[in-house]
Amino acid sequence: AGINESLLADKIPHLLKQSNPTVATYASTGEVKVRVTAKGDSIEETKKLIKPIEKELIKLTGLKFYGVDNETLEELVFKLLLEREETIAVAESCTGGGIGSKLTKIPGSSKIFYGGIIAYNNKIKHDILGVPEDIINKFGAVSKEVVESMATGVQKKFKVNWAISVSGIAGPAGGTKLKPVGLVNFCIKGPRTLITWEERFGSNKTREDIQKLSVLNALDRLRLSIIMESKS
Repeated sequence: AGINESLLADKIPHLLKQSNPTVATYASTGEVKVRVTAKGDSIEETKKLIKPIEKELIKLTGLKFYGVDNETLEELVFKLLLEREETIAVAESCTGGGIGSKLTKIPGSSKIFYGGIIAYNNKIKHDILGVPEDIINKFGAVSKEVVESMATGVQKKFKVNWAISVSGIAGPAGGTKLKPVGLVNFCIKGPRTLITWEERFGSNKTREDIQKLSVLNALDRLRLSIIMESKS
């Protein structure tokens, strides 16, 4: 996650030229999969061929790598928080509950996921999450200042260790020259973490793609934030 197909291919050109096992990349919205295929006389033989390639791929891709087979970002976030015995809540605007939906697909997610607020209207951001009206009026709903206040509000309301918030312009309308369609702001707040960032996914993408990219981006940065806190 967090790397496009061409950049990934630039990191592993020698592996892509191999004949057995073969290595191929497959891009989808927000992430890239690498398929390793080996031929042999037995399953054991093919596994032996694949293992060193898999190890090299993990080493070369570093923190961009998040899992093998069918592992998902939300499963990794769940495992990381479970190991730390920590909890999370979400405050979502443009994603409409997409982050919470991903996390609640995991059996037993209530151990770490306490809930969320879909604050689509500015009144909800103010009344429920406690975002000051003057911040919304000054910086706009899609801003670093507002998502930071949203994260702080949901963290306090649910009494959780971690909070993640998102607000953006998913389109197809509503964009301006300064804040075009595809602009999304995020915030992650943890025990010792506070980061805000923005992504510009592009006005040429569909509303669905912008929402999906926002969810994947949020979960990936959350994964990395928890890992960094664990190391500090």
